[in-house]
Amino acid sequence: MTTLLALDTATEACSVALLHDGKVTSHYEVIPRLHAQKLLPMIKQLLADAGVALSAVDAIAFGRGPGAFTGVRIAIGVVQGLAFALERPVLPVSNLAALAQGVLRERGIAQVAAAIDARMDEVYWGCYQATAGEMRLIGREAVLPPERVALPDGSSGDWFGAGTGWAYHERLAVPVSAMDTSLLPSALDVLSLAGFAWARGEAVAADQAQPVYLRDNVATPKAV
Repeated sequence: MTTLLALDTATEACSVALLHDGKVTSHYEVIPRLHAQKLLPMIKQLLADAGVALSAVDAIAFGRGPGAFTGVRIAIGVVQGLAFALERPVLPVSNLAALAQGVLRERGIAQVAAAIDARMDEVYWGCYQATAGEMRLIGREAVLPPERVALPDGSSGDWFGAGTGWAYHERLAVPVSAMDTSLLPSALDVLSLAGFAWARGEAVAADQAQPVYLRDNVATPKAV
């Protein structure tokens, strides 16, 4: 059976999760600015508690952003180090998608408008809909001022607002049935989404473990 390791450090939360023999175990802590010190020990402890050797891992999943620049870089560094050493592929997962997947897992809500505070008076934004247990992006992910966010064209039904970006709710002119501004992405949901990606054959080589900041889109040079 497939053994997948997942980790996430893109926000204030630091978390790891493991799928082995069909069983999922995880550890989650909100520890701002301590990710670099805590992540590797958390991985080691998780594997030890599950009685699984690191060499048994088939692929490593990670929150690839958007999120805090430093946090995303920490995840990339650890993932690439482990994946290169083990000669294993990686599974990049959107942190906005993981946030939405957590709402589906915990509350059974199938339409989620995910927003993470991007600082600089902006939010990371993405809208997700559940299909066969997987939260899938509708439209595109973006970073933009709160006033400019929108639900997908033609969307209907109730939407749930999830994430720290919803602290700007008075400026987010989007109708939602409810919201929770305290929600953060978790490796547990990175793992879940990575399982779908693994089954579709979407794992990539370790050198393709790249961050997604969304702001990069503005600075990307035009192709000649």
